[in-house]
Amino acid sequence: MSEEAISMSSIEENLTQVRERLHAAAASAGRSPGDITLVAVSKYVEAQRVAQAAAMGQLDFGENHAQEFRDKQPQFPQCRWHFIGQLQTNKVKYLVGKACLIQSVDRETVLRQIERTAAGLGVIQDILIEVNIAQEPAKGGVAPGELDALLDMTAQTPHVRLRGLMSVPPAGQEPDRWFANTRELWEKAARQGFSMEILSMGMSHDFETAVGYGATMVRVGSSIFGGRPRP
Repeated sequence: MSEEAISMSSIEENLTQVRERLHAAAASAGRSPGDITLVAVSKYVEAQRVAQAAAMGQLDFGENHAQEFRDKQPQFPQCRWHFIGQLQTNKVKYLVGKACLIQSVDRETVLRQIERTAAGLGVIQDILIEVNIAQEPAKGGVAPGELDALLDMTAQTPHVRLRGLMSVPPAGQEPDRWFANTRELWEKAARQGFSMEILSMGMSHDFETAVGYGATMVRVGSSIFGGRPRP
């Protein structure tokens, strides 16, 4: 069997296993698997491997880099493309009107730029606010104590539609505390009247735990596509 065939076969097997794990986690939490969206993170994954996952009915894909999103998204118009990486204002133009969800909005300048770009295109752009739940200096996301102010700003951006929150727990730590804290912020925002349909948290190594804490969206890359060395 060729290396390419092995790779394709592995994606099929991996995606099947991830779906089985997701269903089991949902059942354990007393939830319906249909209420949880699986986003396949395709950072550094070539188009033919994305096509293999799409052929298995995987519809949601996530990219971390705006230029890679720009180049890959048009090849798969049947899919829903999410942007999940740290976002610079000068890269917003690659995403607005094309990303079904920009998950990593974390500051006013980015929010305002998305609003300006969406207004110019005459579209409504769906977003999540990313919370830096452990306040890690090297990681994107708004600090928990500054979340309310950023939430309030979304009332001033008519071309931006807030859908919920996203977070990434610290590497190397048990994620339970951070998932619980993110959910508390999510529930608080909902009580304040903000639209909180989506709680995006959990990756390859911890998405089952995230499901137990109420995640409605999980972002899984390496468990589907394997290791992805940077080009």
